[in-house]
Amino acid sequence: MTERDNTRRTIVDARNYSLTDETSISYDGWRIVAVCFLLATFGWAFGFYGQSVYVAELQRSHGWPASLISSSTTFFYLSGAALVAFVSEAIRGFGPRNCMVAGICTMAVAAVAIGQVREPWQLYLANAVLAFGWAGTSLGMITNTLSLWFDRKRGMAISLALNGASFGGIIGVPLLVAAIGHFGFSGGMTAAAAVMVVVMIPVILIFVGRPPVHAGAGAGSAAAADAPSPTQVRARAFRDIGFLSVSAAFALVLFAQVGFIVHLISFLDSVIGRQQAAIAVAVLTAMAVVGRVLVSFVIDRMNQRLASALSFVSQAVALLVVINVHRDYALIAACALFGFSVGNLITLPALIVQREFDPRSFGVLVSLITAINQITYAFGPGVIGLLRDLSGSYTLPFYGCIALELTAAVLIMVRGRSVSSPAP
Repeated sequence: MTERDNTRRTIVDARNYSLTDETSISYDGWRIVAVCFLLATFGWAFGFYGQSVYVAELQRSHGWPASLISSSTTFFYLSGAALVAFVSEAIRGFGPRNCMVAGICTMAVAAVAIGQVREPWQLYLANAVLAFGWAGTSLGMITNTLSLWFDRKRGMAISLALNGASFGGIIGVPLLVAAIGHFGFSGGMTAAAAVMVVVMIPVILIFVGRPPVHAGAGAGSAAAADAPSPTQVRARAFRDIGFLSVSAAFALVLFAQVGFIVHLISFLDSVIGRQQAAIAVAVLTAMAVVGRVLVSFVIDRMNQRLASALSFVSQAVALLVVINVHRDYALIAACALFGFSVGNLITLPALIVQREFDPRSFGVLVSLITAINQITYAFGPGVIGLLRDLSGSYTLPFYGCIALELTAAVLIMVRGRSVSSPAP
């Protein structure tokens, strides 16, 4: 076997190492799922959905242009993406418990700082700190942590934990808005940050312990010693067609998905009114939870690339209805169809990586895909808003989203030569 073949197999050989009964209700890993659910709830409430609250409050308080405040949000996403790429190394060096605690504490500091902002430069600094908290509480942290406890049921574990992301929008944001209404922006942000610390730090310290030792760890110690460094894994991944097809496909879809969701209320408001628009968004969010829970029971046995392609096509169909049918029930049904796959699209990349690539590269590759996706979707709302302004309606940008979804559906089915059998 050539040196090149050996190099390729270090990235693409997928094996199962775990003999732990991950289906047992008493397995400690399910406690980690619950912790990650709470981590996602707070992480998305403050880091993702909270950005819309910050924009509104800062614009109201200071009268700053929306473009100025929104650009700080883009800065937050880009900074977070640069940090997320190195989450796997942080967990390897400091352990999941310490990384989670650091993420929560950093996010709390950033939340308090955002409430104290008086000048635009302070907002950028606060968002830079928030990016560290986001890296320690979002997708990269959760998938890497759960990969230490789960192998065969990893898909279900990740899917269930990431329902916390949806709850961050459904429950976390309304509570944050209520706190701001009662205590004011500064007081509300401080109170919310205190609640996060009081709830999460004890939970993490009590329940997140040492990950289990997987079968084969002893016998595979020599292989682990020969495992490529994170830098080598990243360099080789960018030359691997299988990895490129996954990362490019999901980057395109999340660009379209995030951009569409951010602008959805603005579009629907002029078509069916604010109240019905709010219902449509609520249905979309609820269906994201329903879809993630239902699919979690079969996601580990599915053809995950095909499932991804079908999800992309279903979103394209939903967008087509949104553009061309302006009846209340049809639009709400289209939002439900779109929402059904929203949750699974942040779970599927990790599962494809698990199935097709060397387990030793899992953390690095998932963090890398997460960073690529975040860099890409950070520009989604801005580009769609620009196209809307240039064309005078949302028709052009939403058709652009359809084109991205369908292109991604083709790309995700390109496997290259990534999947190969283990070396004898």
